[in-house]
Amino acid sequence: MDSKTNFQADDHQRRSANYKPNIWKDGFLESLNSKYGGNDYTGQSENLIKDVKNMMFVETEDLIVQLELIDIIGNLGLTSHFEKEIKEALDTVENSNSCIIENLYAIALHFKILRQHGYKVSQDVFGGFMDGKGALKESNFWDVKGTLELLEASNLAFEGERILDEAKASSTVALRGSKVWNLDDNLARQVVHALELPSQRRVGWFNVKWHIHAYEKDNHANTILLLELAKLNFNMVQAALQNDLREVSMWWNNLGLKEHLKFARDRPVECFMFAVGLNFHPGYTSFRILLSKVINLILIIDDVYDIYGSLEELKIFTNAVDRWDVGVTEQLPECMKTCFQVLYNTTCEFAHKIEEESGWNLALPHLSKAWADFCKALLVEAEWYSRSYTPSLEEYLSNGCISSSVSVLMVHTFFSTTHRDGIKEIADFLHKNEDLVHNISLIVRLTNDLGTSTAEQERGDAPSAILCYMREMNASEDTAEAKIKGMIDNAWKKINGTCLRTPQQLPFLSPFINNIATNIALMAHSLYQAGDGFGDQEQGSRLIQSLLVEPLPL
Repeated sequence: MDSKTNFQADDHQRRSANYKPNIWKDGFLESLNSKYGGNDYTGQSENLIKDVKNMMFVETEDLIVQLELIDIIGNLGLTSHFEKEIKEALDTVENSNSCIIENLYAIALHFKILRQHGYKVSQDVFGGFMDGKGALKESNFWDVKGTLELLEASNLAFEGERILDEAKASSTVALRGSKVWNLDDNLARQVVHALELPSQRRVGWFNVKWHIHAYEKDNHANTILLLELAKLNFNMVQAALQNDLREVSMWWNNLGLKEHLKFARDRPVECFMFAVGLNFHPGYTSFRILLSKVINLILIIDDVYDIYGSLEELKIFTNAVDRWDVGVTEQLPECMKTCFQVLYNTTCEFAHKIEEESGWNLALPHLSKAWADFCKALLVEAEWYSRSYTPSLEEYLSNGCISSSVSVLMVHTFFSTTHRDGIKEIADFLHKNEDLVHNISLIVRLTNDLGTSTAEQERGDAPSAILCYMREMNASEDTAEAKIKGMIDNAWKKINGTCLRTPQQLPFLSPFINNIATNIALMAHSLYQAGDGFGDQEQGSRLIQSLLVEPLPL
């Protein structure tokens, strides 16, 4: 770097996003300890699982009862304990379509559960509930429970399923118009909950406590045993997550990075919550710890590009990541050097671990390329900002899907969860699933923009999708937001189709795509539903307290 470049960098006005200090204190996080973490409760849990299997998965001609049981098990976060029984029950249901009673609730529940579990079921089952104009018949509006189930089912639509599009629009209007105060309290809560965000767009584990309280209020005799198991399971999972969080907190503190990067977000707990949202199962400790590190680094690097670095500095930093060469950073400010060194060490350490576990030594090129592509996309946004340029929506999203960081997450999660025999398929996976990666990236980018656009405009950041569309089309903010929400809906339809096709085309990848990759998109809804989930800690603190700190009374 010549003296002129040095002068420009020193003269660069460092900005601030005015992020508040971290509200989660190290001592508190590292003191978390639960009595449910030992072996004392394992036997009790196993006995309850056996009791549920013996008492509830019995042969019955009432297929709706079976479907409701599967629905409750899913809502309580217990599906992994009953996979065999659920598969057998659904095989029976699939072959007994004629036994499903012709009412809206039954048909919608039947459709939702089968499609959720990858069974082929046609949207035509709802044809009889629609009027000649393609809307839901008004005679169905009195059936709030059925209309609510229809709304949930409609969020599993594929591209081109017009009946489900109309069902979603009609059921939303009907539920918004329903006199919620005339419903029983529990049904009213469910209506409000679904209109805020349907369960198909929620992270399942984050919603378990809500469902436990709802089923308790229902007071059905057939849920007592399941609720007992769900509460114990929740507390045991929470104990495992507390152990993981302690380790993440110690890693973060030992790094000393937050002292060097005062301008960046200090959000280790929120990063850990993102990892929990991708997989909460106790056996995935190393996955969550790795992902927490990766997400922390994504936030910090994002803030380096958005807030701290001059354009010349960012070009050097991008070049260092692209060449994967620590030496390139010599002329950068100390904090940017430290940032790259941590990225380099963390990534190499993970690549070495992959090599030890699978005997495959080509992980690092895939990991470093994902980071380089991410940084290049951030640099493009920094260049737009430096010359006050507003791209078209298409140009913005072409770059923004990469700067969303989904590709970075996908590569790391793929290596973390895929069986060693399939790990060499990463290049093939990325090639065959370009559309999936794109649609998940689109959802993350657009939900982020919906949640953070106002705050970012106030501090003069690069334009969001909303601003790009408003300027390109001379549209109002409301029109732009409606456009963005429509694009999110379309991306979900494409993802729904991919999730149904994957088991047939790439069976070994089905668990990864259905249980981890799609959760990245769900986490975006969770994070940005009410603003900036990483920047504003207050909005997510209640959920964190509930999931990671407060056990359920047994």
